Amino acid sequence: MSSMYGLDPGQVKNFIVVPTLTAMGSQFASITAINLMLGIAMAESQLRYVRQRTNAGYGPARGLCQMEPDTHNDCWTNWLNNPSQAPVARVIHGFIGNLTPEADLMISNQAYDFAMARIKCWRDRGPLPAWNDPVGMSAFHKRVYNTAGGAANAAANIAHFKAAIAA
Repeated sequence: MSSMYGLDPGQVKNFIVVPTLTAMGSQFASITAINLMLGIAMAESQLRYVRQRTNAGYGPARGLCQMEPDTHNDCWTNWLNNPSQAPVARVIHGFIGNLTPEADLMISNQAYDFAMARIKCWRDRGPLPAWNDPVGMSAFHKRVYNTAGGAANAAANIAHFKAAIAA
C-alpha cells in the first residue's frame, strides 16, 4: 500500500466500490465507473479523511468522496426522488436502512458515500472516459464532480486515477 493513502486502494475497490455499484445495477457498475469512483475518493480524500479538512477545522464535504451536503441533497431532490429512479433509490435506501437520507451518513457509511458519488457522476450527460484513461478520468472528475471553481487540479490528480486503475 502506498503511504499516500489512508486505506489500501485495492481493498476499497474490491470490498466497497465493486459491491456498492454492483448492488445499484449493472448500468452503474462498469469497469470505468469503478475506477472513476475509486479515483475520485483517492483524489478528494486520499482515502484518509471522512470530513473535509481546512485550515480553520472542518469544511462541508463528507465521506471519502468528499461530497458537499448541497450536492447530496440535489441528487435526492432532483433525481433519486423521481419515480422513474425508484429502483436505484430503493437500493441506496437499503444502504442506510430506515434512516432519512442525510449528507452526514456519508461520513460513516462507505457504501452510501460511493453510491451518492456514482449518482452525481451518472447524472452527467457526457460519456465516461475509457476504463484505462487516467487523463480522461481526472478531467471528468474536475468537470463533473469538482466543478471549474473547485480546488481540484486535473493535471496533478492524474496520478490518483492511474493508481485507481492499477488497484
